[in-house]
Amino acid sequence: MSLADELLADLEEAAEEEEGGSYGEEEEEPAIEDVQEETQLDLSGDSVKSIAKLWDSKMFAEIMMKIEEYISKQAKASEVMGPVEAAPEYRVIVDANNLTVEIENELNIIHKFIRDKYSKRFPELESLVPNALDYIRTVKELGNSLDKCKNNENLQQILTNATIMVVSVTASTTQGQQLTEEELERLEEACDMALELNASKHRIYEYVESRMSFIAPNLSIIIGASTAAKIMGVAGGLTNLSKMPACNIMLLGAQRKTLSGFSSTSVLPHTGYIYHSDIVQSLPPDLRRKAARLVAAKCTLAARVDSFHESTEGKPLPCPQVGYELKDEIERKFDKWQEPPPVKQVKPLPAPLDGQRKKRGGRRYRKMKERLGLTEIRKQANRMSFGEIEEDAYQEDLGFSLGHLGKSGSGRVRQTQVNEATKARISKTLQRTLQKQSVVYGGKSTIRDRSSGTASSVAFTPLQGLEIVNPQAAEKKVAEANQKYFSSMAEFLKVKGEKNGLMST
Repeated sequence: MSLADELLADLEEAAEEEEGGSYGEEEEEPAIEDVQEETQLDLSGDSVKSIAKLWDSKMFAEIMMKIEEYISKQAKASEVMGPVEAAPEYRVIVDANNLTVEIENELNIIHKFIRDKYSKRFPELESLVPNALDYIRTVKELGNSLDKCKNNENLQQILTNATIMVVSVTASTTQGQQLTEEELERLEEACDMALELNASKHRIYEYVESRMSFIAPNLSIIIGASTAAKIMGVAGGLTNLSKMPACNIMLLGAQRKTLSGFSSTSVLPHTGYIYHSDIVQSLPPDLRRKAARLVAAKCTLAARVDSFHESTEGKPLPCPQVGYELKDEIERKFDKWQEPPPVKQVKPLPAPLDGQRKKRGGRRYRKMKERLGLTEIRKQANRMSFGEIEEDAYQEDLGFSLGHLGKSGSGRVRQTQVNEATKARISKTLQRTLQKQSVVYGGKSTIRDRSSGTASSVAFTPLQGLEIVNPQAAEKKVAEANQKYFSSMAEFLKVKGEKNGLMST
């Protein structure tokens, strides 16, 4: 067999297998369709009683009968003394609270039944009225004649004026068909059943709220009677609820949803009845988990108070004083959480606390000031004359001048000043030094050199200009002259030149 024949044989075998698989699928299709038809018959039967069986159930009738029986009785505080689970009415309250959940599911089923049936007449009504009970009441009011939308007082009590206007405009352009009398009767029957179930649910709520005020008054004040009854039923009674910690009470009623292949962002983990209560849902979404923890903690305290059934401060039972105090505390914290942040104010810097530094005094400090202070020469060099052109000291246009130094009228540089008050305390050596410094030799300035034993001086004279003299010889000569002529012991002397007969002193 050639290669082409082998390929043709393989293709024929593959085609036979595909045909065999298609035959098998065609044989299984009727079974799937039968199942789908059966499910459609279950959800949308000819009568609403074929899918909604709670209304005719025995359990529903017994619970409603017991509720009416206990409502007719007057509630007494003596009936709830001791453990609340021992009260005969406690089981009725728990069953009635669980019945409300079943009524909610039944109303959803009836709403789907009415929506499927009435979509033949007015398919657009479902999108215009999203609320289930409002939709059921609107269907019962309109029926087959859509012209009732205009000027209908009963419809105005159900829907708003804007919604009625939109419904009337859409009804005039709808492509729906008229319903038969049988279909209309089935719709009216379903609407009546749904409204009666809703009335029964409200009746149960009123009963539970009235009885919870005697069984658990403080707990009912905080989270409401309906939620209080739910968490009591899940916990197994008020006594068991009072023994549970707050973290477990917050999780009562939590449902675990497993959505394989779907996103779990919409699923709220660790959320129970308390999270879905009205007091928690009234807050923004970002604060609800924090609020649920706070409410669960306060519910634990309220349940422990209610479990004793004792009065506070001599008040008659039931006494919800603790519940009111806890709820006020919760509301204050809720308000605190939602307050806007305070406005930041720009404050000036405070005055420095450091005081004025203590100035150092004493001989060392005075010496330092004398050493670092400005001398008289520097002060004269820094002093400038107004309106005069200064001469450059270096004659190189550097702008450095000597100020008042060396100018006529500037006077001589002042020497060391001696305080007369302290002159008596100066040593004799210092006095002689100051006396020597006060002598001016020949010119305007004198430069003394004490580094060597033989002192010399440079004097500026008008005749010879620069002249080097011995200051000690000059001092000695002056001292001798003073001692000879101006001494206090000197007397009149005779001068040799007596030719003219004159005497000199």
